[in-house]
Amino acid sequence: MPELDTIIDVDASPIADERFVARCRDQLDTDGVVTIPGFIRPAALNALVAEAEAEKKNAYFTASTHNAYLTPPRDDLPADHVFNRQITSSKGCITTDQVPRGSALHSIYDSPVFQQFLATVVGETALYEYADPLSSINVHFANDGQELGWHFDNSSFAVTLLLQAPDDGGQFQYVRDVRDADAGDLNFDAVADVLDGRTRPRDLDVAPGTLVLFRGRNSMHRVTPTIGRRTRILVVLAYNTAPGISLSEAARMTFFGRLG
Repeated sequence: MPELDTIIDVDASPIADERFVARCRDQLDTDGVVTIPGFIRPAALNALVAEAEAEKKNAYFTASTHNAYLTPPRDDLPADHVFNRQITSSKGCITTDQVPRGSALHSIYDSPVFQQFLATVVGETALYEYADPLSSINVHFANDGQELGWHFDNSSFAVTLLLQAPDDGGQFQYVRDVRDADAGDLNFDAVADVLDGRTRPRDLDVAPGTLVLFRGRNSMHRVTPTIGRRTRILVVLAYNTAPGISLSEAARMTFFGRLG
């Protein structure tokens, strides 16, 4: 696998430098999101796009509906209640075992330096890969008209890397601190305001090669529909805060169409 400094621009993004790490941590704590433009060197980015395009034929494409909380409906609430309102998401995905073993994505994901950088920024002592063979590295494809609907994340943080932007659309939008999951406050009124367009979201400017760390557990977010022939390609680098954890079988069947 290629060396890390041939993939990551360590001059612009010195992930082993304590001052750089502290700035990223402080920004995440303050804003709930960190963007690091130019994280991937241009040559490495071009290679990753070509690699993803070659593997796209193996992607599992799904179109599904869900509520904003990514939970099953509640029979004790009316069908038109905001908790039961269904939102559309659609995308294709290739899984960890479909990413070529020599890929730069494995070099990044498995790097102790990169993992320690992430752990420090998100406030964890260590991060761990998924125990199942599918969930650690996912490459998402959004063709014309495909989108990621409004939702909250179940995890406390997400790490993504944009490889290719579409011709138009594919805009990441978010609204901070809509709910308080730890307190059990679902804040139905605020969620309805977002879904009905009464609350204006923030747009996050993300160019190809940008690394994004985002806290989406209490912040609603979406990706608007892709417009045009160019596919939006995004990598999700997923870690756990404890070893030996697998994505649930139900989630694997829903997102990947298989268990392993």
